[in-house]
Amino acid sequence: MYKLRQPHPCIPLAASAALVRFWLVYALLPAFCVPARAQEPPPAETSAKPADESGRQGAQVEARPGYQAGSGQEVVTRDSPATFKVRVNLVLVRVVVRDEHGKIIDNLKKEDFQIFDNRKPQTISTFSVETPLSHPVPVVSVSDRDSADSETQPAPNLPQRFISLFFDDLHLAMEDAVSVRSAGVRILDAVGPADRVGIYTSSGQVTQEFTGDRQLLARTLTSITPRPVNPTEGFHECPEITYYQADLIQNRNDQQALSVAVEEAVQCAFAGDETKAVMAASLARTAAARSLAAGDTASDYAYQHLYDSLRRLASMPGQRKMVFISPGFILSSLIAERSEVIDRSTRAGIVIDTLDARGLYAPDIGGDIADPPGDSYRTAGYKSSYRVSAQSVQSEILADFAAGTGGTFYRNRNDLDVALRESIAAPSTSYVLGFTPQNLKLNGSFHTLKVTLTGKQRFLVQARRGYYSPHTRKSPEETAKEEIQEAVFSQEEVRDLPVDLQTQFFRRDATAARLSVLVHVDLKGLRFRKVEDRNHDDLTLATAIFDENGNLVAGGQKILEMKLRDATLERMARSGISVKSSFDVKPGNYLVRLVVRDKEGELMAARNGAVVIPY
Repeated sequence: MYKLRQPHPCIPLAASAALVRFWLVYALLPAFCVPARAQEPPPAETSAKPADESGRQGAQVEARPGYQAGSGQEVVTRDSPATFKVRVNLVLVRVVVRDEHGKIIDNLKKEDFQIFDNRKPQTISTFSVETPLSHPVPVVSVSDRDSADSETQPAPNLPQRFISLFFDDLHLAMEDAVSVRSAGVRILDAVGPADRVGIYTSSGQVTQEFTGDRQLLARTLTSITPRPVNPTEGFHECPEITYYQADLIQNRNDQQALSVAVEEAVQCAFAGDETKAVMAASLARTAAARSLAAGDTASDYAYQHLYDSLRRLASMPGQRKMVFISPGFILSSLIAERSEVIDRSTRAGIVIDTLDARGLYAPDIGGDIADPPGDSYRTAGYKSSYRVSAQSVQSEILADFAAGTGGTFYRNRNDLDVALRESIAAPSTSYVLGFTPQNLKLNGSFHTLKVTLTGKQRFLVQARRGYYSPHTRKSPEETAKEEIQEAVFSQEEVRDLPVDLQTQFFRRDATAARLSVLVHVDLKGLRFRKVEDRNHDDLTLATAIFDENGNLVAGGQKILEMKLRDATLERMARSGISVKSSFDVKPGNYLVRLVVRDKEGELMAARNGAVVIPY
């Protein structure tokens, strides 16, 4: 459950509207189904037809939404609400290996790796070596009744990787903000043609959705500036208690930290009158509670906007990475929120790299020179030690995010642009290991993963740190929905079933087009269940259409119910079966993602196709 919180005092109502839109999109995403336009009803019995528009012989099914079949029909297609994970019984782990100088190792083989699930060695069943060019999206056959040269369109640069740059502007100092935004502008040339970058902030006041437009990204980066919840520059309370010291007093019952605060209150509020110690203690506790609440509020806002950004990134079709750019902040009592970030990222396959926005820094013993603290001579030493400790402790959150998701923590560097470039650029070589967990308990528990090398090379291995097993309470229908959903928002090709994907389109006018997705399924590999004189199996066909920035623009799901007589099955085993879905879109470049899953054998196929509809 999400708690209702007061709005950020610096966020105008207009900016809040964007957040409302995000919540609606994510809340409604599982039910985005865009029903196909009504087609001619299917025949009572589906039979082999002449070659369809795709040129393939086979039975073609084309059903209107909600069509109800009679008892005598052998093939029925019905639209289903599209509730669009990799399949949980096959765990995929992407691995990047570097030497001691950071150079990527590109000549390893399957036998060079070992993988452990909860410390138990696993058998690597699938292995592939991937580069940024390993998965080009093919242009599926496109025909336009109004354009004779439509099939000569070049393949568009459709997205394959999504990178979220998350700036923690609630905690950034001005000098840090200037450094990181300048570094961000300098490294935009590292964004590849198949990369899409989004910019988000912990205040929520600067947002740029995923795009490949470098000029637009550069303009957005110039808007990054500190936006603290409670600006305190030039204002000093009596006593002056930092978030770190307040955490010691309120959450850890540190008596020394309280004594320092009481002594400072005696000096600043009562001119050194020790007889006022009781009143000073009350004043110190009040100030500590106020400072802790302010610090927790800032951290809480950061977490909530971080959740929003993770939800947005998790809905993108492809590899997902977040770069969290922050000076860090004190964990305080918000431990569950830290774990929630790591859990959500792990479930969605998101790697978080973290960048300490302070760069290479020396301990700030005396505080901000431009706004020096008002420490008394009796408390200055203690307060200095608290400042140094706080600067060290606040980086723990950055280390935890990176370690928990298999990312890299960049710290103590004065070359922030180099660190950002390394984080954003796609690795020249990565390895994808797959294994089926042994004796997997279906209890929803977290499984730790560890990937090592069989040799004695002192290489750095970067990989995800774990995965979640499914829950026992899920029905086969729920499990199928989850598998289809994760497959739709991935770009991995799955070939359990022989499936072909083709498309057709025709333009209605300069601003509208009709896109048809034709799917041909070879039935030879299906396992049917015999009931009396019929052969039963259901096919679920999920189609999602993404624009050139990875935004979902249309989609739908059909369920093909087959109750075939033996003669029909024999005939359709030779010809296969074709299903057509149609969608209204605008001219442009699109990624078509198709997922097919059968009920009886639980086999799956997933295909990618690029579509170019010229303006």
